[in-house]
Amino acid sequence: MTIEAVPLLARGKVRDLYAVDDDHLLLVASDRVSTYDVVHPTPIPDKGRVLTGLSAFWFAKLAHLGPHHLVGASLDDLPPELRGRLTAAETAQLRGRSMLCRRVDILPFECVVRGYLAGSGWREYRDQGAVCGVALPAGLEEASRLPEPIFTPATKAAQGDHDENVSFEVMAAALGHRLAEQLRDRSLALYAAGAEHAAERGIILADTKFEFGLSDGEVVLADEVLTPDSSRYWPVEAWRPGTSPPSFDKQYVRDFATSTGWDRTPPAPALPEAVVAATRERYLTAYQRLTGTPFDGWLARG
Repeated sequence: MTIEAVPLLARGKVRDLYAVDDDHLLLVASDRVSTYDVVHPTPIPDKGRVLTGLSAFWFAKLAHLGPHHLVGASLDDLPPELRGRLTAAETAQLRGRSMLCRRVDILPFECVVRGYLAGSGWREYRDQGAVCGVALPAGLEEASRLPEPIFTPATKAAQGDHDENVSFEVMAAALGHRLAEQLRDRSLALYAAGAEHAAERGIILADTKFEFGLSDGEVVLADEVLTPDSSRYWPVEAWRPGTSPPSFDKQYVRDFATSTGWDRTPPAPALPEAVVAATRERYLTAYQRLTGTPFDGWLARG
């Protein structure tokens, strides 16, 4: 759905970006789901609202660690003149899935922090004994907890391409050492705080990625934060080194897509109802366990 009351600036795999004014943007999280950077034709109901609700939760909880771009996640936070131009259908569509954000100049790196070996980090370690140039002890297994969290940046790929893991030195050469150090230190602090809270809720934060921008020279946390789309969450009771633990994300979608023999090029296959329902349940469970509040409470907000 397109919101006619404001200009559409960009449409990503999941989020749509609208121009509110010279200082603010409207970030709208859809229910689209992608695997291998291709969007499936079947949405996951309420997925965008989970991503928005969790981001709002984390922006507030982590605000003591530095500034962020979120102004508000309620329709009441929108400028009155914009609210007045919304149709009833647009208002219903935006509720629970939109964030009013201040504009920042987004930096061209994903700031990835890993506390456990999984995904591309596990594959790099298996082949090289290191991840993004960070040497790790021998003998680690898939899903092993690392001696300490590591910062492993990645370049931000154009839509349809894959991000590329790079070393801290590559990032520092592009951005300057001082800014790169700020991003590394802030990312590690955010991960530590997020992982501590998740552990209190019986969830392991295996890894995550952050995006930052600059506003008048200040580093600002942006985009989404510690959601199942940007993070790998495992239930602690299912974690065991040497395995691939189930995660609170689109794992069911990936497993189904792989089982079809799909070659990972567009178009992506449609999703059966059972996969949609199971995926939605994982997202809702992540929201409720991490926030400690029912998802209906988020939907009831303005």
